[in-house]
Amino acid sequence: QVQLVESGGGLVQAGGSLSLSCAASGIIFSIATMGWYRQTLGKQRELVASITNTGGRNYADSVKGRFTISRDNAKNTVYLTINSLKPEDTAVYYCNAYWYSDRAYNYWGSGTQVTVSS
Repeated sequence: QVQLVESGGGLVQAGGSLSLSCAASGIIFSIATMGWYRQTLGKQRELVASITNTGGRNYADSVKGRFTISRDNAKNTVYLTINSLKPEDTAVYYCNAYWYSDRAYNYWGSGTQVTVSS
């Protein structure tokens, strides 16, 4: 069975930093593109950052320079380091895994809440 388990969310003051982790199991992690998405109540889920199986990174314009995505294939884990947090970063952050073999595969974690106070 596939599992993506996020951790590291919490309540942080604006300007602070936070690190999120997503531990994957039940997948061949090394071939998957991993991503972090976030969603606020009433809004669509949006891509924050992604990292391909070859290490290519992509960031939303709103987080460039503040967020860093990385992966450790030996630990089957993807990370999101967040600096200079803003109240607008408040959201539920979700981990995603995607790959294509015989067909497309797409899996989601249950999310972790990040709340930034001013």
